[in-house]
Amino acid sequence: LQALRERSTPPMLEGTVLTTPEGAFELDLSDHHPEARVAGLDRDGIDVAVLSLQTTLGIESLPPSERDALELAWIDGVAGLVSGSAGRFRALAPWRVVDGFAGTSVGSSAMLDAERHGALLADVDAAGGTLFVHPEAEDVPPGRPPWWGWTAGYTTQMQQAYFAWLDGGRERFPSVKVVFSILAGGGPFLLERLSHRGLDVRSLLDPGDFFDTATHGRRAIELCIETFGAGQLVYGSDVPVVDPQLTL
Repeated sequence: LQALRERSTPPMLEGTVLTTPEGAFELDLSDHHPEARVAGLDRDGIDVAVLSLQTTLGIESLPPSERDALELAWIDGVAGLVSGSAGRFRALAPWRVVDGFAGTSVGSSAMLDAERHGALLADVDAAGGTLFVHPEAEDVPPGRPPWWGWTAGYTTQMQQAYFAWLDGGRERFPSVKVVFSILAGGGPFLLERLSHRGLDVRSLLDPGDFFDTATHGRRAIELCIETFGAGQLVYGSDVPVVDPQLTL
């Protein structure tokens, strides 16, 4: 929080207003206190929460020195939070492999530009690690409603990331366990279309690929269970921004 408060350009925090490339958002910082988050875990029957740095802050587009400063500040802060949580929190390291972390979190561009990010993916593969893939900041086209980026934009990013991974990702990085957020943008629903392009859909059912359920409800989750089985789904949420009850 202090690192964001010290900034004068997005992402930045002024009082309780978080400004990102996507807009300005009023925050209730008390919702993010560890005690409040643990109470939410208890309410929802969750033993352990795995935390990640929000890729939609727009950090990926910053100059390298600014980006590193924010990512390292988050790593330092969340490491202290995890160590004092009595096992209720774990964390993912943004865009790097860090000892003691549960895995690595990246934006969708890590999959879309695998040549640029190949060294990172190789590091995750060498560690036999977990990679959590999430949408990045999304501009709303002129004339479109505010929800456009959160729906059409994010899902498009995740579909492309998922299909980019299917296009040789597993062959290059066989030991990586990948968790695609928001059900890979609905990518699994499109496997039948892929079959019309000559792909053997059964060969794409990879036990190392997982799908995060954040913001989705029964219909979407049941479709993914029909395709992959319940064992490939990971419960995820955007708490406290989005009420998780629809997913639960």
